[in-house]
Amino acid sequence: MTRRITLISHPERQDAIETAGVVSSHLTDLGFEVGTDCTPEAVVDSELILVIGGDGTILRAAESGRPAGVPVLGINYGHVGFLSEADPDDIPQVIQQIVDGNWLVTTRMTLDVSVTLPDGTVHTDWALNETAIEKDANSQMFEASIGVDGRELSSFKVDTVVCSTATGSTAYNFSAGGPVVWPNVECIVMTPIAAHALFTRPLVVGPDSTLELHVLEDNARVWCDGRRMIYAPCGSVVRVVRGEAPVLLARLNDSPFSGRLVTKFQLPVKGWRVQVPESKTDIDRSES
Repeated sequence: MTRRITLISHPERQDAIETAGVVSSHLTDLGFEVGTDCTPEAVVDSELILVIGGDGTILRAAESGRPAGVPVLGINYGHVGFLSEADPDDIPQVIQQIVDGNWLVTTRMTLDVSVTLPDGTVHTDWALNETAIEKDANSQMFEASIGVDGRELSSFKVDTVVCSTATGSTAYNFSAGGPVVWPNVECIVMTPIAAHALFTRPLVVGPDSTLELHVLEDNARVWCDGRRMIYAPCGSVVRVVRGEAPVLLARLNDSPFSGRLVTKFQLPVKGWRVQVPESKTDIDRSES
């Protein structure tokens, strides 16, 4: 039986496009069927969706991988590349691990989003990283009332309210001053941005909670992973809950998340890997 891989690349980066061509040729020579149609119907028979691009391209791939139940593996041709598993220099090793079937699959929680308009119409979508409820283009701010599990917590004027998963905690949420959450923690983080209020700290709630935001004044827009938008005029209600379907990410090793943080953010790490010499007192004791 022929093994199948779906391969997509960043559509505007020439280096990523050229690399995708080389990888496709190698996999074809090794007996794989390589597809480039990334619709859910086309990827359903694939072992992997292999992405050559940045986190945005991975999020695009996840739109098909999620309903098809196919894991996504990213080679970073973007900036930080937090969702990516490998760098361009690692491509020969990546190809070999694909040939050997040597990868792990991690399950990442998603968010389901519903926007109820003033006339009762309901629009739904989902996100892997975050849902961002932001002022629309014609508003300076919008007034929001936020609540958890049917109980109002606070109301304020605000630029944006970000609701993120643990996976997305290192994306928009991180830039807004929200907490970094380890990806094996299932939770929803709500982080207001530029709110006019005393109580605007990020909130972390359990995966079974419902976050709710009422648009009280002006108009808002609801962005899912920065890719898909739902208009939320004054009077709309936005609800965010744990997604019914996860996204599957392929991993090539089981290195800890702390190592990824250090590498991606180039954090200064001192002392942890330095061998501490024995003191003279300890040497004397050992010789006695």
